[in-house]
Amino acid sequence: MVIENLLLLWLAALPLMGSPGPATISLAASGSAFGIRASLGYLGGIITGTIAVLLLVATGIATALLAHPIAGQVLTAIAAIYILYLAWKIATAPIRPAHATADRSAHQPEPTPAPKAPDFRGGMMLAIANPKAFAAIGAVYAAHAIAPHSLWLDNALKIAALALVIVLVNSLWLIFGAGFARLLSDPRFGRLINILFAVLLIASLAMALLSLS
Repeated sequence: MVIENLLLLWLAALPLMGSPGPATISLAASGSAFGIRASLGYLGGIITGTIAVLLLVATGIATALLAHPIAGQVLTAIAAIYILYLAWKIATAPIRPAHATADRSAHQPEPTPAPKAPDFRGGMMLAIANPKAFAAIGAVYAAHAIAPHSLWLDNALKIAALALVIVLVNSLWLIFGAGFARLLSDPRFGRLINILFAVLLIASLAMALLSLS
């Protein structure tokens, strides 16, 4: 019974928590613009912040927090401001041809430093203020029970199971975005992809805000 309930939880959580949203789209955008290695700190922040949201949901703090209108508005405003900043940063990220380093001769000057990818703090801030995270995690957490005979065990198993989903889906979105990096060797395609991800990021914010209204 526990295994069956666990599988049902995962089947519900994967599409809901892994669907496009501010955090997942921003990971794909960062992977595309800056690569996997440069985005690992941001990924760590997103994962840590989303697990923090999971713990807030599990302890009931999230319900009390979001029930306060000012607190909910503050979280939404923080997420919106950072997402707009991140969209601008992604859209304007310089396109660096993949062969630039190999073709550069010893007499040429060093290239300008590469722009920095979003960092751990930015990822954690976005994840904690992400309205989709509260909605998706709250829906899955409340609708499923893994070990209904034991409240403590049920909560522990759900936290562990959903934490695994958080790590998996966010890592996959980063890898997915980084798959577009090979196109960045062409400045036209690179700029188009960066702008596309920036637009998708803003669209994901708009959808998240509409779902709250």
